[in-house]
Order: sequence, then C-alpha cells, then structure tokens
Amino acid sequence: MLPPRLSTRARRRAGEKAVLARQDRAKVKEQVASGELFFFDLFKDERRSIARMKLMDLLQSVPGIGQARAQLIFERTNISPSRRIGGVGHRQIELLRQEFLLIKNSRKSGKLLVVSGPSGVGKSTITNRLRTDQRFWISVSVTTRSIRTGEVDGIDYIFVAENEFNQMIKDNQFLEWADFAGSKYGTPKKAVDEALQNGKNVILEIELNGARQVRKNSKEAILIFIEPPSWEELTNRLINRGTESEQSTQARLDRAKEELLAAAEFDYVVINHQVEQSVAELVSLALR
Repeated sequence: MLPPRLSTRARRRAGEKAVLARQDRAKVKEQVASGELFFFDLFKDERRSIARMKLMDLLQSVPGIGQARAQLIFERTNISPSRRIGGVGHRQIELLRQEFLLIKNSRKSGKLLVVSGPSGVGKSTITNRLRTDQRFWISVSVTTRSIRTGEVDGIDYIFVAENEFNQMIKDNQFLEWADFAGSKYGTPKKAVDEALQNGKNVILEIELNGARQVRKNSKEAILIFIEPPSWEELTNRLINRGTESEQSTQARLDRAKEELLAAAEFDYVVINHQVEQSVAELVSLALR
C-alpha cells in the first residue's frame, strides 16, 4: 500500500521544518567551534533537530579535532560514525569523555612571542615570512586606522570603526590594546588563547605599550625587540615607505627614539640587517 500523498501545504511545512533544522545544526556547530557551547551539553539538548545530528559532524566542530582524529575516536570507542546524537548512550558518552581527556593531556601548549620595535624596522616583513610555517600562528591585530594600499582586511589587520573598538574594550576582548600615532590597536584575546592551546607558537607583532601590557599579564611571554641597523636606515625606510604624511612620519620618528631606549626591557634583541637572518633568529628563539 502506497503512503498517502502530502498536500502542497504539508510539503511546504515539511520543507520549512527541514530548513530550520539545518539552521539549528549549523548554529550549534558554530557555537561548539567558538567555545560558546560545550560539546557534551548537546547530549542533553531536547530539540529533535539536534538529536538527529550526526555525531561525526559535531565532533569535527570541536577545535583540534579534524576528520582523522574523529575517525580514530570512533575506532577506539567502537561507536559507529553514522551514529546520531540522540542515539548515543551513557556508556558511550563516558568513553567520549575519556577520549577528550586524552586529547587535552596530549596537547603541548605553544609559546607566546611578542615582537616589537619602532615603525619601519621591518617587524611585519619578518613575521609575515612565518605565516606559512605550521609551527607558528601570527595574531592579526584589530585597528581603527585607515587601510593602506595593498593591505587586506582580516589578513594584515582587522579594520574597525572607533565605536566598535571601544565596545571591544568594554567587553574585555583584548589581550592588550594601545593608542599609537593617532589610532588604536589591539590583540584579540580569544584567538590567541585557542592557538596556544592547540600547540601553536603565537607571534604578536605589537607596539611598545602593548608589549608592556603582555609582560604584565603573561609572565611566560617571550619579548623580542627588533632594532634597525642604524638610525639613518630607519629614517630612510620610513620616508621611502610613502604611506604616511610628513607630519605622521615625523611623529613616528619621534616615537621611535623613545622606543629604542626601551630595548633593555625585552628578553632578546634582534638587529634587522637582513630579513632572512632575522627570521632565522626568531625561529631559533621560539624553538629553543
């Protein structure tokens, strides 16, 4: 006997429910990935859309668990990869908890490296060389300054309006923040913490006041000061950069004199004669 045919209205309602269910599952995965929602809380969720969610999809939303690690968890717990959230029993949940504990204990936290120095000394050039090195994670600062030619939002900096930056300060979202040359710069706290927990060596390229804040709040941080080969070389680099007005360039040079005097506050000093050599020194300091 054939099942009864659904009316157009019933099919529409079924389609709407399916869309809402997919939205629920997508939202949950985002919340788990961001740390807003705890993985094991989902087993108590009474929504049918979540109960029907595949355990494999949820596992891969957890930071540090990709497809390969998720598959290994299924093999060790003898849970079927096709199992849905609503079909996971108490014993299986306990096995999953044990796997999560093993993962946590096996992770080695990365090092927090703070790279600072005067404008034009080559900090960005040095740190950018390490973007493709899987041992490192380069923090992207939030700033209120205008985007420069050739810069990409979200890659070089996260560019925001003044009011948005101020709200982030109120919400305690920064590891450090400071005013510099008429603009505000800050390091997002959450992204740094996640990278360190995942074993990455995190590099913060920040100005002097920000470096001092990190030293105050994180005793484990390694502070590295980048110096120019000479004052004349630094002056030429800033002038030839052509991204600032004459007044702004002079302000940066005045600030650079003060910053160079603070080199003694740092754990290590790297003189940037050649970029490749400076990069090698930075890697050596991070991995020792």
